[in-house]
Amino acid sequence: MEETVERYVNYLRNTKNVSDNTLTSYKRDLIKMIMHFQRIGIKDVRKINSTNINSYILGLERGGCASATISRYIASMKSFFHYLLQTGEMSEDPTRLLKAPAIEKRIPNVLTVTQIDNLLSQPSGDLPKEIRDKAMLELLYATGIRVSELIRLKAEDVNLKLGYIICRDKAKERIVPFGLTAKNSVLRYITEARDRLLKGQETEALFVNCSGRPMSRQGFWKIVKSYGDKAGIEEDITPHTLRHSFALHLVENGADLRAVQEMMGHSVISTTQVYADMKNTKIREEYNKAHPRN
Repeated sequence: MEETVERYVNYLRNTKNVSDNTLTSYKRDLIKMIMHFQRIGIKDVRKINSTNINSYILGLERGGCASATISRYIASMKSFFHYLLQTGEMSEDPTRLLKAPAIEKRIPNVLTVTQIDNLLSQPSGDLPKEIRDKAMLELLYATGIRVSELIRLKAEDVNLKLGYIICRDKAKERIVPFGLTAKNSVLRYITEARDRLLKGQETEALFVNCSGRPMSRQGFWKIVKSYGDKAGIEEDITPHTLRHSFALHLVENGADLRAVQEMMGHSVISTTQVYADMKNTKIREEYNKAHPRN
């Protein structure tokens, strides 16, 4: 069954131009599924039926799997079996009647403008690492891009003269503007720090670690965590916290929701709508606290 999964992943990669993150997620979920079925004696994907699938999902629920995770598993399986149905390898879709569990919408963790200012002011020295950290934090908050997009940026993807970056994906690319503060920080990093960190090595990556290799997600997560602690921020923050904060602060200051959607790279407006809902909730809270007749 592993070969079938691999063939399906190649189909997504080569025909559907699915992003690397989605490919990794689907493959991981499907490998877990087939390992389960192999353990119970099902070696042929054509032997999987709706009863087997329902038992598998029930086992995930009993094992304490979160609703969001189960929904992702179901989406992966539905897509996989639909593909097998199209190719004629299955005569019936065992996931046809599966429904994803209801997911409680969680409010994204965001920082106030003051907290953001404190965080971004932490890397203030002249060491190459500090100059790089400042540039990465400023650019992340200025654009709201994903951490995966930040660490994948190449030098050629940044237009300092016009103030925008190009975020590239296998399926699409988008242009995201940034302001003067981020521009100055990135310019300083490129002119004063990048070569010193590279130590004679070559890489297309814009941001590199102290060994001259491309910055990793884990490495940058530790950077954000470290400066968050230094700034006295008690909340648990991640690079995604800056992305959420970027979006909410734009909406609070009157940005058009469609424009925010485009900058964030959201495929549907409903994903971006959460920031407008958060803004309205905050307005109501302030009203309830301040109005004399409330």
